[in-house]
Amino acid sequence: MDAMFGRTKKRDAPSRTVTLIGKPGCHLCDDARAVVEAVCAETGASWEEKDITRDEELHRAYWEQIPVVLIDGEQHTFWRVDADRLRRELGA
Repeated sequence: MDAMFGRTKKRDAPSRTVTLIGKPGCHLCDDARAVVEAVCAETGASWEEKDITRDEELHRAYWEQIPVVLIDGEQHTFWRVDADRLRRELGA
């Protein structure tokens, strides 16, 4: 953490984890998956997908926002995923 400014330093993309939270049959989730998969393949970041219909806590937190993208557990975006913005956040 940068004590002077109270923020953490960005990590390299290969050490980052992108989480896509969505549900089956969601066309926006399908679009988000394609972007996340492509950007992570390009940057070396790992990614995972979680089904909001199988997790009550995720359902309560994100139901009205899916698809939701987290980076290292912190919300990055929802509904539409911008590939350039995701690349920048991953440090690529």
